[in-house]
Amino acid sequence: MWTLIIILLAIWLLLTVLGFAIKGLIWLAVLGIVLFAVTAIIGFIRRGRSGTRA
Repeated sequence: MWTLIIILLAIWLLLTVLGFAIKGLIWLAVLGIVLFAVTAIIGFIRRGRSGTRA
């Protein structure tokens, strides 16, 4: 699970950098930022939930 989250975060970060680097692709940067944030939030929620199980 953690491997998948790390891979997704890396992909979203790459999309964000490409969006800012290539003029006219600001929408790609915004999409990358949103997806990065959502993936990070889901990862933190799942990490917290899995640690409380007995």
